[in-house]
Amino acid sequence: MAGKGVRAVIVAVALLVPVAGMAAGAKTVFNFLRNDVGARAAGLAGSFTTVQGDPDGLFYNPATLGTLNASVGAVGFFKHLMDINAGYASYSTEVQGIGRFGAGIVYTNYGTFDETDELGTNIGTFGASDLALSVGYALSVEENVYLGGAVKGIYSTIGSYSSAGVAADLGVLYTIPSSRFAIGASIRNLGVQLSSYGSVKEDLPLDMGIGASIVPKGLPLLLNVGVHRLNDDAPDFVSRFRAFTVGGEFTLSKVVLLRVGYDNARRKDYKIGSSAGLAGFSGGLGILVSGYSFDYALSSLGKAGNLHRISLRTDF
Repeated sequence: MAGKGVRAVIVAVALLVPVAGMAAGAKTVFNFLRNDVGARAAGLAGSFTTVQGDPDGLFYNPATLGTLNASVGAVGFFKHLMDINAGYASYSTEVQGIGRFGAGIVYTNYGTFDETDELGTNIGTFGASDLALSVGYALSVEENVYLGGAVKGIYSTIGSYSSAGVAADLGVLYTIPSSRFAIGASIRNLGVQLSSYGSVKEDLPLDMGIGASIVPKGLPLLLNVGVHRLNDDAPDFVSRFRAFTVGGEFTLSKVVLLRVGYDNARRKDYKIGSSAGLAGFSGGLGILVSGYSFDYALSSLGKAGNLHRISLRTDF
């Protein structure tokens, strides 16, 4: 059975690679879709492709929704740099005889900006925002093998201009409960820009990734590793794996969880001169109280600043 499950993941990856490669582009729109969603995922530096039992898996690998055993919801707030703020909500429930469904919303507000004419005269202000609505579905096709998919509508505004798009996320997950191991793959933001800000349409930020997780025997640790943006152009084979992530969730007690993570691509992207500081590193805490999970995460962009997230998750 283990062999069948691993083969299912390999076959899924083989089918997704050509699709991702054809859609890869240098310039993309709706890049807010690349942001981590949820404090737990951010604390693990986005290494979330195979994390089970969390409704936020909808945004990373919809196949993981199949591992939920109850109706679960989450909400969160994201404090970006300057005046950029974002929030999200996710929910998943089982429909008897049909399967597991999930829904989520991600919203970003970029604040208010001064508007000027061609002479530089201030003529007012304008705002900018992004929104994405997702609906997903997951099912078990064999014992411990899950497939999932989600569709999402995307809408963005900058002043009086707007843009809309539609995309799909696809994923596969295989778990070995006896050894607490999981392996999975996903492709996200496979879609098109339906209407653009101007006359030129751009590609969506397509992201293909693979990941694995394990709870080492005798250790209170969930260890996650992953590689994303495998579809991006790269000068050589090794560079294609530049965007790797590592995340660890330590269970300190029945009520306290500690999380640390590292995003290699983010560290390289935010390196200034010869120093990157703590760019790429993240950390967070989870507090479990009376059926609620309160999560906080801090992600470093080095000298550019820090990102803060809080989330609340509970069963219904």
